[in-house]
Amino acid sequence: MSDQIEIDARKARLSTLAKAPHARLLDLWQGFGAAPEHEVLRAPEIGTVMVRGRAGAVGAPFNLGEITVTRCSVRLGSGAVGHGYVQGRSHEAARAVALIDALSEDGQAAALEAAILLPLRAEAEGGKAARAEKAAATKVEFFTIVRGE
Repeated sequence: MSDQIEIDARKARLSTLAKAPHARLLDLWQGFGAAPEHEVLRAPEIGTVMVRGRAGAVGAPFNLGEITVTRCSVRLGSGAVGHGYVQGRSHEAARAVALIDALSEDGQAAALEAAILLPLRAEAEGGKAARAEKAAATKVEFFTIVRGE
């Protein structure tokens, strides 16, 4: 059971980092401190991935299109390995995500959660709430008047 909890935590961490705005991610990463000594297993490289969608979130899946992704893998001196994927073409962001992942796997997850992940999640939730509020302002209520015949 503990392994599944760790897997779920890593998925959530990598999801948050992959979706974060690159400039904000790099600012928080630089504020965390200097990058640890590491070996690059896979240098940052740019590619594309197919994005799938579903009509109404329940219909049959269809290929929506491709997005650009940058990936990177690193190994710390302790042997911990980290992987980073980010949307777009930022080599620096992909390397930062890989280092954050590796450090989290190396026992620094709580410190990274507080310094980097919590602010990113809070900002993402704030953006989601702002979009929902903007959409709600355009909502139209339809009603019918029942005729008394």
